[in-house]
Amino acid sequence: MTFDYELYQRCLSGERAAQEKLYKIYAPIMYGICLRYTKDQDEAKDVLQEAFIKIFTNIDGFRGEGSFEGWMKRIVINTSLNNYYKSKKEISDKNFDDIRETDIQHDEEDNLEELRFNKTEMLEAIQKLPDGYKQIFNMYVFEKYKHREIAELLNISVNTSKSQLSKARTYLQKTLIRMEKAKKQQKR
Repeated sequence: MTFDYELYQRCLSGERAAQEKLYKIYAPIMYGICLRYTKDQDEAKDVLQEAFIKIFTNIDGFRGEGSFEGWMKRIVINTSLNNYYKSKKEISDKNFDDIRETDIQHDEEDNLEELRFNKTEMLEAIQKLPDGYKQIFNMYVFEKYKHREIAELLNISVNTSKSQLSKARTYLQKTLIRMEKAKKQQKR
């Protein structure tokens, strides 16, 4: 997507119609990011709303370094992470290090290679990941952060980031296999 400098300038001056246009252009992309970091659609919508408020409030903070979309994505990701930590304080949740391999059901005969999943099924499986796994998986796979960057943002070690990514992939694979088995049983 090409950067619309004129639209940016109009948003910078606080023009409501320009803000609405910017929202319509970028909200679907940013909503997809929010969905990956939250439990459900309602929470994702709330995070998206909060993120766009931050975008419009701080739009003068965009310095033209890198892409405008990338700048917005960082705000959306940070807002999603802040939402997670806020809810984590309210509800005592599992810590990254509290999630063990034993939390993952292993079935040696499962084979993911012949299975195919659509975007909706994959998103549903990602949303089922435990929060610690989900954050690291999303940041590494979708946002293309390096383990060092993830470690700094989440205040964990690089090795914890690598370990949690590995566990997330295993957990995701098992979830997708269970979903596929459930689909096959429903067809019977």
